[in-house]
Amino acid sequence: MAPLGNLLRLAPLQSQQLPSHPSIVVGSGGQSGLQQTENELDEGTKNTRPDLVTFVKEVLDEALTFVDGTLPSTFGQISERISPPGQIKVQILKREISGHELSQIPWTNSKVPRPVPEGVQNTSESWFARKSSHVSRIGQNTADFGEFDYGVRVNHSEHEREYTPDVYDSYKILEWDFDRALNEEEANIGLYSNVTMSNRDGFVIVQLPVNVESLQVAFYSTRRNEREESNALKRKKPVLGYSQPSLPVPKCNRILIMNPRVYTSIERCILRADHDIEWIMATTSDAKGCLPLWIQRMGIPGAIFKDVKFLLEWILKKRDARQ
Repeated sequence: MAPLGNLLRLAPLQSQQLPSHPSIVVGSGGQSGLQQTENELDEGTKNTRPDLVTFVKEVLDEALTFVDGTLPSTFGQISERISPPGQIKVQILKREISGHELSQIPWTNSKVPRPVPEGVQNTSESWFARKSSHVSRIGQNTADFGEFDYGVRVNHSEHEREYTPDVYDSYKILEWDFDRALNEEEANIGLYSNVTMSNRDGFVIVQLPVNVESLQVAFYSTRRNEREESNALKRKKPVLGYSQPSLPVPKCNRILIMNPRVYTSIERCILRADHDIEWIMATTSDAKGCLPLWIQRMGIPGAIFKDVKFLLEWILKKRDARQ
């Protein structure tokens, strides 16, 4: 059985567990809202953060280990359904990871160590996965690998917001210059090419939860994320739907009360030797709020099944608009 990693978990990463970034406001002990940036910290404090290249490689390694090892060996199929357009066979799978298994993860002894989440032995993660195979061809109800790459990988969050009805909004808070980090350190990231790109054979997308409470204070108070047409204040939307009572948040035309949901997912598309596209997605989440987890989980298989239809219909509409 493939080992479980400590990064692609439902327990959110804290801001001080992220790689260094000049816009992250931190203070002694990682306290939020203090006006001290990474550039103003001494080297000892900076070095407590993971190196960017190491962090990214470890996240990608965990993702591929999960998709290629954990998923096929430990997930069980719960249904197989046919999705439009094109009568696509979609498998839905599930695996429950117990608190005991989570407590056995080498949280502090991994390549990117992090503290053991409080009470982890009393929690669990319900993972659901989706597998589908698609002919790589530009046709009436089919898409080629380039169209999948554009829809799933390129501007992933923005495109997901466009084709998924349940995604209300997306907003980029921070962006790390990974290419620069590679060049400066002359680092080798192994089998991975440029992490902002794919190759002709496949790509992987990873989403993992981060506790942004300290970041949102920093961004409202210092506006260090200000860029033309991309600032949260200019857009008049609170970052990620959260608001701080002590901060002046601009009023929105549409008010949406959001709970601090946590969500982890892995998506992998590969072009197989037979020229079919294999699309795999695995996810675990907790919407918080008043709904018990067992009720939330009842709707996940149907939701991830519908994403196949949503993406392909979106690709076809985009293609028609170009013609």
